Amino acid sequence: MEKFNGKKVFSGIAIGKVKLLLKAENQVVRKRIEDPAAEIARYEAAKQTAIEQLHKLYKKALKEVGEVNAQIFDVHAMMLEDGDYNDSVHNLIESQSVNAEYAVGVTGDNFAEVFANMDDEYFKARSIDMKDISERVINVLCGNDMGSDLGDEPVIIVAKDLAPSETVQMDKSKLLAFVTQLGSTNSHTAILARTMNIPALVSTAVPKEVNGKMAIVDGFKGIVIIDPDEETLREYEKKQQDEKNRQELLQQLKGKPTVTKEG
Repeated sequence: MEKFNGKKVFSGIAIGKVKLLLKAENQVVRKRIEDPAAEIARYEAAKQTAIEQLHKLYKKALKEVGEVNAQIFDVHAMMLEDGDYNDSVHNLIESQSVNAEYAVGVTGDNFAEVFANMDDEYFKARSIDMKDISERVINVLCGNDMGSDLGDEPVIIVAKDLAPSETVQMDKSKLLAFVTQLGSTNSHTAILARTMNIPALVSTAVPKEVNGKMAIVDGFKGIVIIDPDEETLREYEKKQQDEKNRQELLQQLKGKPTVTKEG
């Protein structure tokens, strides 16, 4: 049995098998191109496809997590239309005669670094948004699928980090909890986890060898327990049931007049 500490995002108890989500990172290779104008047109077409994908994600998120949280995908679409971002991609293609994938990758990294170095925690968390939109365009250019298949049984997702788009595309009926090595409590994925009432931890140093193992996520204490012993498992099963009973009681009280026992 091993325990790992993390930062609490949303409280709750989750018990289940771990699914390690390893993102296939695009190995962007710098290539020399002969026709910069055609490459810019290729980028613009990919960008438009990415924006259309984001609009679809907005509609999906609108139904599942509400308008306030769905707005991140509209913001991502606006980021892709930002003049400075697009000027950077265009200038790299034109001045260095490089392929669109490379130009987008460099631009995304540069903009992400600017946000990551800011003092404000909110803006610092926007660094992953820049990486997310750039990765989306690169995936379109490479013809890759950005879907997340969780399998047939509910699982605890462990990942290096999760982009908001990855979170929303997951099947909520198969999702027990999030645990990420990076991220912050201000990230959009953390906000989505709170909205979906899913136990979640960030900044948790869980090793890659946990895939397929039984685990407990304690969102109240901010810990992950890998391979719990029988006693610990029984203890947390009781805690989970107690929390379920408490939530059901709260639902029964919902909408009733707020009065003390003495009236």
